[in-house]
Amino acid sequence: MKAVRFDQVGGPEVLEYGDVERPTPAAGEVLVRVAASAYSAADAGMRGGFLPIPVALPHVPGYDVSGTVEALGDGVDGLAVGDEVVGFLPMERDGGAAEFVVAPADALVAAPTSIPLADAAALPSVALTAWQALVDDGELRAGQRLLVIGAGGVVGKYAIQLAKRLGAHVVATASPRSADAVRSAGADQVIDHTATDVLGALAGQVDVLLNLAPLDPAQFEADVAAVRDGGVVVSTTAFIATPGDASRRVRAATVFVRPDRDRLEQLVALVDAGELTVEVTRHIPLAELPALHAEAETGRIVGKVVVLP
Repeated sequence: MKAVRFDQVGGPEVLEYGDVERPTPAAGEVLVRVAASAYSAADAGMRGGFLPIPVALPHVPGYDVSGTVEALGDGVDGLAVGDEVVGFLPMERDGGAAEFVVAPADALVAAPTSIPLADAAALPSVALTAWQALVDDGELRAGQRLLVIGAGGVVGKYAIQLAKRLGAHVVATASPRSADAVRSAGADQVIDHTATDVLGALAGQVDVLLNLAPLDPAQFEADVAAVRDGGVVVSTTAFIATPGDASRRVRAATVFVRPDRDRLEQLVALVDAGELTVEVTRHIPLAELPALHAEAETGRIVGKVVVLP
């Protein structure tokens, strides 16, 4: 089968597209014929050796995947050959940047039926990140106020949609380039952080601050003033310490996406109910994945890119 993988850490040049042996599912595993995987900055971090996730080399990236069940290992229940599935694969194992991938059965759920199967690969990790940040760690509830810093990315737009569904009032920061998309996602107020003082533009404090941007640490510390006493600061930027304020009982939490089959099933249901929009900005063939990594080295990849084998 065709796959993209790397046998040493380094720049995009270590990625190679070529023929590899098709894997075989062991007990509790499923062989998936890949419809698509999705590019993530974490893939680049593992390839470059910057993200401390232990991977066995050679390694195939692409932990977000959608496809069709091709074969079942022993002891697998609830799945059948031919089922269309989507999953967030264990990041330390080979991913879906290939024609086939072996996945733990409990990492897969039925794919959405309302969108193309390939596009479903864009959902798992980013939507789970938003849910875990807001609900599991942020404990956001109906009637509360949320401030999303750096809302113009994919996770930000999922976070806004989920927060509005929970019944929260959402204030979001975005550049002029992404302001319309953030507003379309449902933000009640959009602040242009390139031209406006965010704290000065807030009409009162918020219950939860969700940071998705690589902020200057001093600025991040100052932004905690936006959170009411007893509130929460949640951040997905693990390379920056998440500040809180013990004197005001403002709790701090740093989120790194966790596998959660039940949550993923709920997210798929929201997609099929029309309550969550899956963002796909580009489709590329698998052979062009090394070039996409090289593009990411020179600047931010906008939106979610789906990779087709």
